[in-house]
Amino acid sequence: MLYLYSVWFVAQNTLNKAKMIVKIHKNSNGQLVLAVCDKDLLGKKFEEGNKQLDLTSDFYKGQEKNEKEVADLMRNAYMVNVVGEKSIKIVLKENLISRENISLIAKIPYSNFVV
Repeated sequence: MLYLYSVWFVAQNTLNKAKMIVKIHKNSNGQLVLAVCDKDLLGKKFEEGNKQLDLTSDFYKGQEKNEKEVADLMRNAYMVNVVGEKSIKIVLKENLISRENISLIAKIPYSNFVV
């Protein structure tokens, strides 16, 4: 029994250590608009054909959050812009979008949606 608890604890701890960067914006109606990206993608630009993901602007430069914090913010947001595998996994896990709502640019997954 102790072994199972240890495996569960390590798995939970690993999930909560996965860091994303979250910038909280508010639209003109005061509604929460989130920009979420995987920490390792911040500051990079990805291009494919005439499409581009630009994570160098202040729009994505926010605070580090773990999975639980990000999920809580997303559930209470009006609109979410999300980039990166870790961040996309959260929206899928929370059933905020389906796989059909995920696009790719240079193999980087992203989605924009209204909650």
